[in-house]
Amino acid sequence: MRRERRVYIVDDDEAVRDSLSALLESKGYAVASFGSAPEFLRAAPSLPVGCLIADIRMPEMDGLELRQHLIDRSLQFPLIVITGHGDVPLAVRAMKAGAVDFIEKPFAWEAILGSLEAAVSRLTAPNEEDPTKSAAVAKLALLSPRELQVLEGLLAGQPNKTIAYGLAISPRTVEIHRARVMDKTGARSLSELIRLALTAGMPSVKLRRTPV
Repeated sequence: MRRERRVYIVDDDEAVRDSLSALLESKGYAVASFGSAPEFLRAAPSLPVGCLIADIRMPEMDGLELRQHLIDRSLQFPLIVITGHGDVPLAVRAMKAGAVDFIEKPFAWEAILGSLEAAVSRLTAPNEEDPTKSAAVAKLALLSPRELQVLEGLLAGQPNKTIAYGLAISPRTVEIHRARVMDKTGARSLSELIRLALTAGMPSVKLRRTPV
């Protein structure tokens, strides 16, 4: 259905809006863009249902606040947040609040398109469990208890030194565990690792913990 291929872009950067619009329209999406969250929020009640791509940091209202306002108004727009590197903890909060994904800038077009497919599935089968969840849980089950603790620190947005202090180990040891986590899960970046953990339901998910 056409409404399932509709995308709304909310970003105060005109260049980002224009480039994303051009890409998505070339892939068959019907696209509308907005320069601010309040602008989109005013229009949202009269808009056909679609997926929302929003910057996590914008003047007046950020992407996380926008999502909450939409929830309060019972408006269903599956959300993908766009974030700068320093905004990863905020993006994690957004995903825990129900966002489909977060994409770090500068982002690859493949990442945006892949996330949109997941967002579209929320519209076509809102109650269906994400088929990637079991695979994500299986990957995290490969981690040792210490590696899971390091991953929990990364999810909290903590730097290596803070994680090391909390676990009473050296920052170098944290780096080693972090590298092992990346290797075992197959994650190619911190943002990909965080997406994997959140897809699995971490930190609430009950995992089978392997020996250290």
